[in-house]
Amino acid sequence: MKVENAVYPPPEQAMAFFSAEEDGPFVMVNLLKFKPKAEYEDGSNSHLTGAEAYALYGEGVAKLVQALGGRIRYSGQVTSLMIGEVEDLWDAVALAEYPSLAAFRAMAMSEDMGRIDHHRKAGLAGQLNIRTKAGAGFE
Repeated sequence: MKVENAVYPPPEQAMAFFSAEEDGPFVMVNLLKFKPKAEYEDGSNSHLTGAEAYALYGEGVAKLVQALGGRIRYSGQVTSLMIGEVEDLWDAVALAEYPSLAAFRAMAMSEDMGRIDHHRKAGLAGQLNIRTKAGAGFE
């Protein structure tokens, strides 16, 4: 299995994701790897770690998710790996619930997201975003 972190999806991957059939609420699993030091394009906030820069993004995106009827279900540090093997363990995991693919798309393309995305870019070394659907008996 190939595992490759990225900060942004390649255009063809984004197009495939956003053109998927609408099938209601989903939870996005975010596996996050932070830069040791934040790297802002304008050189600002050089005193922040990558995790601190991403936390600024996280505060803003939580408000956006709530405004569209979603919620942050969980956010925490990765502490160990019990099964499997990866070259480099992720630093954190976050679970974000969205009411629909259309709502997620609208948020991702919004001006509000554009105003906070620089914190995400400054703090992230890479990530995996995994869209999931609840199984029978789970919400």
